Amino acid sequence: MARFLWERPCVAKGLRSNPGDCCVDAENGGRCAPLSRRKAAPTGFRITCSLLLALSVFLAPCGATQALDLTPTEQAGKRLYRYGVSSSDAQLMARVGASDMSVPASVLPCASCHGLDGRGRAEGGVQPPSLDWQRLALGQGERQSNGRRYPAYRDGTLARAIQHGVDPAGQRLDPAMPRFELTLADQRNLTAYLKRLGDERDPGVEAGVLRLGTLLPARGPLAEAGHVVRAVLEDGLAQINQQGGIHGRRLELVVADAGTDPASAERALQRLLDQEQVFTLITPLVPMLDQQLPTLLEQRGVPLIGSTPRSGGSPLIFDPLPDVASQLLSLAAHAKGALGLPPDGLRVVYAGNDQAALAEQVRQRLLQQGWTPAPILAFDGQAVDGQGIVFVGRAQAFAALAQALHAEGRAPYLLAASSQVAAAVASVPAQWSQRLFLAYPFLPDDWTEQGMATLAGLQQRQGLDPRQVSLQVNALCALKLLSEALKQMGREASRERLVGALERLHDVDTGLTPALGFGPGRRQGMAGAHVVAVALPGPRFSAVAAYRPLPDSP
Repeated sequence: MARFLWERPCVAKGLRSNPGDCCVDAENGGRCAPLSRRKAAPTGFRITCSLLLALSVFLAPCGATQALDLTPTEQAGKRLYRYGVSSSDAQLMARVGASDMSVPASVLPCASCHGLDGRGRAEGGVQPPSLDWQRLALGQGERQSNGRRYPAYRDGTLARAIQHGVDPAGQRLDPAMPRFELTLADQRNLTAYLKRLGDERDPGVEAGVLRLGTLLPARGPLAEAGHVVRAVLEDGLAQINQQGGIHGRRLELVVADAGTDPASAERALQRLLDQEQVFTLITPLVPMLDQQLPTLLEQRGVPLIGSTPRSGGSPLIFDPLPDVASQLLSLAAHAKGALGLPPDGLRVVYAGNDQAALAEQVRQRLLQQGWTPAPILAFDGQAVDGQGIVFVGRAQAFAALAQALHAEGRAPYLLAASSQVAAAVASVPAQWSQRLFLAYPFLPDDWTEQGMATLAGLQQRQGLDPRQVSLQVNALCALKLLSEALKQMGREASRERLVGALERLHDVDTGLTPALGFGPGRRQGMAGAHVVAVALPGPRFSAVAAYRPLPDSP
């Protein structure tokens, strides 16, 4: 079978376009082969080297009822319910099991078993009951639960159940129920909140609307990228709303200007959460918040569907595409299987202090997969040793590394994520032809006819540049995963239920990437990458290893 390269001679000349781009059959004398020999594409939609280079850009981590206005007493009860924290900030304790073992209440807050919505969820063979106040206390007569009958709860019997584990009929509750040591004020606060719990909705959830939020820069170097992401999201939501929305709710997008610095981005995030009351975030473009974003979201319990910050993931952040470390691990697997590098043959080199943590993460994962790499090495203009160099850093430093190695007459294999270094490929010396390998999360070969039609329709409606295809696919995938999760979640929308629905997504067909999915311990839609060899001069690209999930996929 012929092996195809994508060729774009104009890249080395710095031109914006090349009418002569074509699909080159590398095993047929290098002649230009018509696209019809590959995969049918919509008219005017051509798969070329310029398109493949575009994949490299920004793939890196890069009658309504609203939320209740709670009184200060109810707010304090909510804090105790969710986090086990007293209004006085004193440490509360709880007794657990037949031995009355004492543990901090913050370890076992009410919400950990009964859920943020108070509905309870089975875990470890135990089914915590719903805490809906109407079910517990309002109405006449007795109540029945778990095969037992008891009188309706009142404030006093509720306090006895929480503090002593005894129901209104004087029967012991399940031993799994912690007994909390509360002050009179704490018990009053908690009772007040439980009476409102069944009526409380998460922010952004209204009778006919579900509000989504995103942070996109309106000025600065990322402004154009922000425009692309906004166009994709608005177009996709318009398509969904034209079909009736999801479970009778129209999806509304609120866009906040992230600004150009961490302070402005954090203020914009606070506006989205406090004033705009958005339900979840989708594909924000805020690299300036990489360090703070996971903590800020976890403090508020807000899910995010989009790129994982370089600082690391979060239980609330679901990334459709693989992180840089996972992509580099795919390159390492190719280096072992196809290039025959020995266990000590790889060296992780990074450029820039902000890349050191990622480089060490890559090294640790290489160790887990049987490699024995030397300690990570900071590149500062010098030539480095190694049969294969796994590079972590930006394009300019990658080009400088290649030049430094060239000056010393060295030609190790170079392995890097396309999202980090593709802009420098054209300037890499020709001695690295077929010795430079890039990782791509997806390639045009992954695109189905329906996926290509979706992408082409989006570009035509919004006037988007096909060379920005990476941003477009990333945002489309995030929107696809969110819409599938919202459908599975059902009409009763909550952030907690959304996280659960996202975790249950498996083998989602986007038409543009390998199948995506998450899990209870997995927050990347895919983990791994295609491996692409680079022929120089040119550059020309050929896929040499298809995407295959890593054995230790997160």
